[in-house]
Amino acid sequence: MKADKIIHRKLPEKLPELSSDIPLLLQRVYALRGITSMQELDYSTRNLCNYDNLDGTNTAVDLLYCAMKNNQRIVIVGDFDTDGATSTALTVTALKKMGCQFVDYIIPNRFDDGYGLSINVVKKAILQKADLIITVDNGVSAVEAVEFAKQANLTVIITDHHLCPEQLPAADAIINPNLPNCTFPSKNLAGVGVAFYFMLALRAKLRKENWFANHNLAEYNIASLLDLVALGTIADVVKLDRNNRILVHQGISRIRAGYCCEGIKALLDISRRDPLTLTSTDLAYYIAPRLNAAGRMDSMSLSVELLLCEDYDSAIKQATDLDTLNHDRKLIEQTMYQEALSYIEQVEQKNSTFPNALVVHHPQWHQGIIGIVSARLKDKHYRPVICFASTEDGLLKGSGRSIEGIHLRDILDELNEKYPDILVSFGGHAMAAGLSIQEKDLDQFSAHFEALITKQLDLDVLEQIIETDGEIDNQDFSYSIAKQLKESGPWGEGFIEPTFDGEFIIHQQRLFGEKHLKLVLEPKNGGPIIEGICFNVNLNQWPDHTIKNAKIVYQLDVNEFRGNQTLNLMIRHIWPIA
Repeated sequence: MKADKIIHRKLPEKLPELSSDIPLLLQRVYALRGITSMQELDYSTRNLCNYDNLDGTNTAVDLLYCAMKNNQRIVIVGDFDTDGATSTALTVTALKKMGCQFVDYIIPNRFDDGYGLSINVVKKAILQKADLIITVDNGVSAVEAVEFAKQANLTVIITDHHLCPEQLPAADAIINPNLPNCTFPSKNLAGVGVAFYFMLALRAKLRKENWFANHNLAEYNIASLLDLVALGTIADVVKLDRNNRILVHQGISRIRAGYCCEGIKALLDISRRDPLTLTSTDLAYYIAPRLNAAGRMDSMSLSVELLLCEDYDSAIKQATDLDTLNHDRKLIEQTMYQEALSYIEQVEQKNSTFPNALVVHHPQWHQGIIGIVSARLKDKHYRPVICFASTEDGLLKGSGRSIEGIHLRDILDELNEKYPDILVSFGGHAMAAGLSIQEKDLDQFSAHFEALITKQLDLDVLEQIIETDGEIDNQDFSYSIAKQLKESGPWGEGFIEPTFDGEFIIHQQRLFGEKHLKLVLEPKNGGPIIEGICFNVNLNQWPDHTIKNAKIVYQLDVNEFRGNQTLNLMIRHIWPIA
């Protein structure tokens, strides 16, 4: 049996002491996300955590200041996702604006260099005559690469946010809120957040040393980088604790006001997003995928160059190129996904029970897209998934996604301990991991992986729990409430967008865009007639005009078209009911 979906309605013990101007529905939503006072909703910059508690910052700032003073060559080493691209663009921009004479960057190539700081990347930095390497959004596990860099007499500063291994690299300085003894209150900074704090601390040092006056420079406004911080933080799906919510809120506010880099302006235009009504959801679903497409299909340097671009006309051309790459990515992804579904259907027909883990390989699959396919299969079948693509050197490169209750990296670690000859390399965390194996070992890996998952699996884990904020009263089905909910974020990981459930009468249903469903609905307990949209429906089930009633999990959405403002339901799950 495949996973069932179970709705769990969250109920607050009591409402927080908030302003009476806040609707009761929103007060309930806030209570379910741990908000207890208006102070926690104050997203002004004065409430940001101080960099003084971020271990390694003072040492790193002294090293960087010395390098700037001596006109040394600085190379930033980023990562091939949006967090890595925004981290790189932020650091390069800040250093140049603050008077650094020689700064360049390297983004590892996903297909040739692998993730993060590697010996190969250090060799590239040496060819660029680097004196100092600064990693952003990577490096905390790069023991061998840092050792190689030190042997070449390079200074190395690591800025990262990933969990730390037992052995840390022997870098000259490491800034990471997740270092074992770091007292920085927010452990959930994205890589771009760490880079932002580093540059904030550097500016304080330069101010103290009269750097700006001595170099005839205007003091740089670090807040001008918050657009990049918001984008990278949302894209990396880190937990939106209060500190991250402040960073994202401030960044989105700047974008709405038109104070953002030309690259983000261009991406908003290309994706037809109105900056005046921009939300964190827009960053996640429209902006980040276009940037990520470069790292998946070509080189992430394309995205970094766009974010560094200072001319709007040039930015539009670059954003158009990324949009084309993203379109190509979608087509390839859809083909791969359908091939994966066909394979899984064959597996299901051969076996009396549905497997507890899915391992899928196709020799023609694109390495840069297997992670997205794994994620989609995980969402559909709700169990751990690993998809493999073939590489030119005869290996299979895998990307996995997991579910709550199954720590994917720990599973791979156990597999490696029991069967040390199978995994060529692996790494990751609870919900996502990457690995490489020999093609000849695929069947053996699949069997061992399935066995380990089954051994650790509590079958209740496969019952997908969909948490909602419950039902809403009929009077709350309104455009004004929907608009206030959307604007009361930022919403994201750990501070999820308000999601409700209820039973509805279906008055009309039709397909649009070949695979999406548009419905006209009425709350079963009475209420207004509302339109709803459900993307990527099961075409074997919908549309079906014999279905007159449905259980729906949804978010209130706003629709503004030709001056008309209406309420829509963004449907996340839908089931027919009798």
